[in-house]
Amino acid sequence: MKLLVVFALCVAVTNAGLVFQDEWEEWKTLYGKSYEPAEEAKRQYIWLENLKYVTQHNLEADEGKHTYRVDTNKYADLVSFTTVCFILYKLLNFPPQSNDEWRELISSQVTRPANQMSFCNMTYSTSNDRVIAPTSVDWRKKGFVTPVKDQKQCGSCWAFSTTGSLEGQHFKKTGKLVSLSEQNLVDCSTKDGNHGCNGGLMDLAFKYIFENGGIDTEMSYPYMAKVPSCSYKRKSSGATLTGCVDIMRGNEMALMKAVAEVGPISVAIDAGHKSFQMYKSGVYYEPDCSSVKLDHGVLAVGFGTEDGKDFWLVKNSWGPVWGMEGYIMMSRNKSNNCGIATQASYPTV
Repeated sequence: MKLLVVFALCVAVTNAGLVFQDEWEEWKTLYGKSYEPAEEAKRQYIWLENLKYVTQHNLEADEGKHTYRVDTNKYADLVSFTTVCFILYKLLNFPPQSNDEWRELISSQVTRPANQMSFCNMTYSTSNDRVIAPTSVDWRKKGFVTPVKDQKQCGSCWAFSTTGSLEGQHFKKTGKLVSLSEQNLVDCSTKDGNHGCNGGLMDLAFKYIFENGGIDTEMSYPYMAKVPSCSYKRKSSGATLTGCVDIMRGNEMALMKAVAEVGPISVAIDAGHKSFQMYKSGVYYEPDCSSVKLDHGVLAVGFGTEDGKDFWLVKNSWGPVWGMEGYIMMSRNKSNNCGIATQASYPTV
């Protein structure tokens, strides 16, 4: 049966791939891709399907039907790159509806004394109907943000979102931008409810850092995209924290105020769409996005407006060749599109 599937793929690729064979070879060279013969037939077929999607989408973008463009990036040989990060959502029959419900959910995932509150026990909100904030913010320009990193084939997006927000707050307090170790979180925070390359949550990672007394630097504890044993060394700690704060759930105005006043904020989004996987530029809006079924952790580092369209400036963890050098402009003030304001938080230092 497997041979029949491979044969069918080979026929399909032969018919369509001959036309785009040069493009396929150029794409493989550009991204350093190589495959076994049977695997190449499968990957080329997926790549051709994604090429059709990209071509059609960008033609429609030229006609004004989309506000963003897509590209055959390094993930174009995959059906879906997004790995499940927020596994705790998958345990629910319904998503949490409030910050208190969220804290109760997190508390249920780890063993703690009955009288101990969830770690992030504060909520950042705005009581004003009108929030006075700048029209645009970009914390990269202020030195708060480390270079774009790459989680690779490991569901550790939650760790990158965690380090990104703490790197910003550590810089705000000390004036020193220190790249922190995602691998430290992947290896060592399982007792707090995270699951290494199989997912986790930023709030649980904040809790680990607090209880551990710090997190190592990236230089001392480099990223491996797998889960060996915990190798934290206190002498190599690069930052610590005193607590964490949840943003008012689903409130984009509160998130905007927090980004403007606090700095880069950890956020969760629904990234499980081909449009996100293939994103290249422009203000991303996905009508099929969920605001509660979230599967990816990223970092909101600013906001602004382009051609009359409000956006969040978001740092991803898929390397600098994805999107706008590793960043994406996600729609702002569009009914919490993709859930960017649903579960936002930041550490205190």
